[in-house]
Amino acid sequence: MSISRHLKSLLGLRPEMSWSFYLLDFVYRKLFRHNARVKWALHHTATIHCPEGLSKGIGTYPGDSPGVYINASNGIYVGDFSNLGPNVGLISGNHDPLDNEVMLPARSIHIGSFCWLGMGAVVLPGVRLGNFTVVGAGAIVTHSFEEGHCVLAGNPARIIRTLSKEACDARARRRYEANAVPA
Repeated sequence: MSISRHLKSLLGLRPEMSWSFYLLDFVYRKLFRHNARVKWALHHTATIHCPEGLSKGIGTYPGDSPGVYINASNGIYVGDFSNLGPNVGLISGNHDPLDNEVMLPARSIHIGSFCWLGMGAVVLPGVRLGNFTVVGAGAIVTHSFEEGHCVLAGNPARIIRTLSKEACDARARRRYEANAVPA
């Protein structure tokens, strides 16, 4: 194990992230107070509004990619080992169409485990995505796909491919075993 990897392990940092990622996170979150209430390291260009409404599973770090925008005013959950690509938007709140200063109540967003949202994808209020849902780059997800095990694309997003549940379950077992976490 390299010295760098060993040191990151001792400090509880993710080995795949660069030292500059953590340095910029420190400068922006701790010194400039941008996203200061978020409890994990973020890319310095990410924005998370209402982080108290955002919860995550293990191995998931919403906002670690550049340009991610998350509004968790009505609640957002992102499941285990899920990834958000650059410029992804998760928007759980909406403005009143007549008064931009008034936020409307909405159902929360729920993203299952082992999901992957490609660059520029947007998920809107009330959407629920099942485990192993892949959202293609630039897709706009306006309604739920709770069964999961699929690839979505387009505006509005639609299923363009289904994934083998057996292969997905095998992948999940391997990932949990590798991380010594019960499935």
